[in-house]
Amino acid sequence: MSILTTAIRSDARGPKAVRAAFAQLTRNGRAAFIGYLPAGFPTRQGFLAGAKVLLEYVDMLEIGLPYSDPLGDGPVIQRAAEKALLGGMTVLGAFEAVAAVRALTAKPLFVMTYFNPILATGKKRFLDLCVTSGLDGLILPDLPPDEDDEFRALAAERDVALTFLVAPTSTAARIRVVSAASTGFVYAVSVTGVTGARALMSDEVPGLVGAVRAVSDVPVAVGFGVSNRDTAAQVAACADGVVVGSALVSALEESPERLGALAADIALGCRQA
Repeated sequence: MSILTTAIRSDARGPKAVRAAFAQLTRNGRAAFIGYLPAGFPTRQGFLAGAKVLLEYVDMLEIGLPYSDPLGDGPVIQRAAEKALLGGMTVLGAFEAVAAVRALTAKPLFVMTYFNPILATGKKRFLDLCVTSGLDGLILPDLPPDEDDEFRALAAERDVALTFLVAPTSTAARIRVVSAASTGFVYAVSVTGVTGARALMSDEVPGLVGAVRAVSDVPVAVGFGVSNRDTAAQVAACADGVVVGSALVSALEESPERLGALAADIALGCRQA
């Protein structure tokens, strides 16, 4: 019997759980540490081992659904996705990975996915898999929120939080649309470009976070470039969450021990000034 045949998500999941987690972390003087790993990387068992390590340090976990054309991802995550796909990772396999992680933690879990796998699976079936796997929300880098009202309504019916992206190039009107549609958090992209570790955060980050806060009370997390304690601290000083991907993927490829050391360092940087 598939691990996904029985619903395992409790009523405490979804948008309310995500918002409550952000609120509690803010009261504790911390930005949320949101770590990212692709399902099936470096292997299915290797992913689960990496997730166990990360769960000791992260406040929320973002699980990447490997996709053959990840246009928003940099070379590190692209290579990881390719390796996972070559290892046989599928949409169903990714949700089985989510369910395995959910069995380990009550922390909020997200899947980051491009929209094509959702269309290929079927919107309703994909969202039903979100529910039965114990997922809290989806991060959708290539779906403008005003282009699919049906999907947003289906997600709301199932209490699946949706997170959309804004970038330094986003207009004020676009920021209002994205903020209004995001039921998990707003993902603020620190730079124009693809994912990847960087030494410094863009000077545009505080202004972008402020632009979202000017029109909404939805939490704002910043990603694309956070690589260590210093860059995490730069983001934590102005945002509600710190998203880290490429640096963690590279660390896991080296060893679980290296992943743990880096995650511990970044967690320290998430203390808000």
